[in-house]
Amino acid sequence: MRPGKIETKRPLKHRLIHLAYRLVEPPRRAWRWVRRPLSLGVRGLVVNQDGQVLLVRHTYVEGWYFPGGGVKRRENIQAGLERELFEEVGVTLLHPPELLGIYSNSIGYRSDHVAVFVIRHFDHAPRLNSEIAEWGFFAPENLPEGVRGGTRKRLAEYFSGEVAGFEW
Repeated sequence: MRPGKIETKRPLKHRLIHLAYRLVEPPRRAWRWVRRPLSLGVRGLVVNQDGQVLLVRHTYVEGWYFPGGGVKRRENIQAGLERELFEEVGVTLLHPPELLGIYSNSIGYRSDHVAVFVIRHFDHAPRLNSEIAEWGFFAPENLPEGVRGGTRKRLAEYFSGEVAGFEW
């Protein structure tokens, strides 16, 4: 069993929401590309005491990523980070996060910006939800297959000091 893999059968409600995500996500992205020329997202590079990082696999997109998501209207960036971490994986910050960087992401949107924060002091009370298929803490040298490019670049920046630029 992989770390964070939930063995129980998901409730019907969660399976229906997962199906809805898969059906609605492509047209939603197309609409946002036209309607919202600028978006702001947050990601948390959550590092535990053993130096392992928390990664998630969503139900509606392939690959492994840092937990996080979009900042809502009238929501400040730290509140967005705290909300996303709690909703996705049950992480509660104990100290203010440290900004790793702000990156430009032109995949899927006209102008998407992603702020990545490092979180070292946190409580973790895992939660079952319809957005996350599985999660786990992984050593940087033993990442799961399918970690995406932007996530890999940020891990390299954090662990080796290698500057990978400001493109996601």
